[in-house]
Amino acid sequence: MTDLITTALVRLDTPLGDTKQDVIRSLAGIVGDAGRSHDVEQLVADAFAREDTSATGLPGGIAIPHCRTAGVEEPTLAFARLEPKVDFGAKDGPADLVFLIAAPAGGDADHLQILTQLARALVKPAFTDALRAAGSPADVVALVQRELGLETAETPTAPAGSSAPAAAAPAPDPAPEVAAGQRSLVAVTACPTGIAHTYMAAEALEAAAEKAGIALQVETQGSAGSTPLAPGTIAEADAVIFAVDVGVRDRGRFAGKPVVTSGVKRPIDDADTMIAEALRYADDPNAPRVEGHVSGEGGGAGDETWGGRVRRVLMTGVSYMIPFVAAGGLLIALGFLFGGYTITDSAQQILLENSFTNLPDVEALGLEHALLDSGFFAYIGAVLLIIGQTAFAFFVPALAGYIAYAIADRPGIAPGFVMGGLAANVIQVEGNYPVTGFLGAIVGGVLAGLIAHWIAGWKVPTWGRGLMPVLIIPLLTSIIAGFLMLVVLGRPISWLMGQLEDGLNSMSGSSAVLLGVILGLMMAFDMGGPLNKVAYSFAAAGVGGAALVTDAPELKIMAAVMLAGMVPPIALALATVIRPGLFSVPERENGKAGWALGASFITEGAIPFAAADPLRVIPAIMLGSAVTGGLSMALDVGVRAPHGGIFVLFAVDGVVGYLIALAAGVIVGAAAVIALKSIGSRDTDLATV
Repeated sequence: MTDLITTALVRLDTPLGDTKQDVIRSLAGIVGDAGRSHDVEQLVADAFAREDTSATGLPGGIAIPHCRTAGVEEPTLAFARLEPKVDFGAKDGPADLVFLIAAPAGGDADHLQILTQLARALVKPAFTDALRAAGSPADVVALVQRELGLETAETPTAPAGSSAPAAAAPAPDPAPEVAAGQRSLVAVTACPTGIAHTYMAAEALEAAAEKAGIALQVETQGSAGSTPLAPGTIAEADAVIFAVDVGVRDRGRFAGKPVVTSGVKRPIDDADTMIAEALRYADDPNAPRVEGHVSGEGGGAGDETWGGRVRRVLMTGVSYMIPFVAAGGLLIALGFLFGGYTITDSAQQILLENSFTNLPDVEALGLEHALLDSGFFAYIGAVLLIIGQTAFAFFVPALAGYIAYAIADRPGIAPGFVMGGLAANVIQVEGNYPVTGFLGAIVGGVLAGLIAHWIAGWKVPTWGRGLMPVLIIPLLTSIIAGFLMLVVLGRPISWLMGQLEDGLNSMSGSSAVLLGVILGLMMAFDMGGPLNKVAYSFAAAGVGGAALVTDAPELKIMAAVMLAGMVPPIALALATVIRPGLFSVPERENGKAGWALGASFITEGAIPFAAADPLRVIPAIMLGSAVTGGLSMALDVGVRAPHGGIFVLFAVDGVVGYLIALAAGVIVGAAAVIALKSIGSRDTDLATV
């Protein structure tokens, strides 16, 4: 890789302009003169766009304007020691040390890594003092490359008489400096799907901590899994931030730490304030703290409201339930694809009596819809169907189990699963047994969690403490909650489930279309927020109980929700293509990603647009999603998978209607966005290239 910084990219004690825009433009010109940019104007535009988002001035007379841009092909760092100083928006005054970081448009990892390393170096007085004392560009290059760990054989060695390298050379390991000069925080971010907000919140917190000169390590409990924070890191932290919409895994690790609690979206909008709150709580002996015994979500969970706590508990159960529904739904859909819709009548017989060497007779079994009339595909379909049904059998217990976990941590899991098993009748009790489905799972999970949390608070002798989480709490909770569910609550909840199913089955015509419109509005209003998640959870839970039925209303609801959630990113992407002049350069870049995000049913792809212009974007995408939701219900589209977008077309009933509804909503949404953005004056910083 080409050197990140060279002497041609350094200017010392040079006036580069009176404003930060002048300085950025001058530094971009230096990058171009050094042969590191093939489009200086694009680099300038992207740097200005990033600067408009938030000021890049840091305390101590430092500024780090930066951007991802198509104007460079390799990460580049330009440096200027200004005379006179220029204001970059820092609260303590103008800057005299300015770094311009330019990363390739596709180089997200490089951009963040460079920014993080540079920010960490800049909080060390020895490093900034050395920059101010550097006698030549070669000294600056040597110092920067040493601090960023980029030294190579070609890196110039600073002269012996130079004060800059002398200041930095004795400390090649930055850890002691950081430990002495920085306060330490840890954070956990998590959202129900773990696809978008988890990582956006983590990035925002990290950026805010870097800007504030705070050491922060974030554990992202997302869809790709997580790497738990080291016990030593947690022990040394002054406070912890929980930015979550679901339960924190192993919350007890943080017991006793001052805690700031919020939903996962707050850091994206207000990360600086959260860092400040965590530091303030660290110094306050009366601040909220993480519970010291069972890591429950009830009482004392920081400054979390009861409404937020209830939503987070329910979303925890839903987030753990979704993989069972997704895997089961896709497997069942594949079973139908290979074996035909009549495979349900003979799947068990095929599994018991046939094999790859003894394929089933499709004519004798009445499998006229098997793929290619093949016994081989009928056998594959039967196997996939059984696996999918097994996955579905766990979704109700998982919902209840992890709701209880969110309230009472690990001791709540076992009794929660038991309550879910009772709700789903997993042992298949015959007769007038009160099957309560997902409503029973929610009630049973909450009940089990609250009881487990209550029992965990009992004072027991020392010899009994080790038995509490593994025996006493699960046993007593299962007995008490199970008795209440079977004897007291089971039949009322079962009756309510029956009423709900009758209502859904009776939907037709305008009532079904109206429901689709309402679900579409909910999906687009907050793009991954509470309303979006309520609509999605309602649909996903319905799919879990109806994927084996040919024409279930629950499948139509899932289709309306999925299609409506796909519309916002795609509609905005289309709008950036039709009228690019209405959008800034970053928005146009986000539009390119919007195609894939929308097609994958990731509604959060619309968030950057809505954040920049909510009053015009949100109503427009709500209109498009409402059109799609209503059309989907009117055209009787059904989906057996709770996620996947266009990549699960094989699980769609009514593919033509699916595509028509999606296209109509996208067109309406894009047209509405363009119309609303065309009203009034255009922003002066919009791209014209």
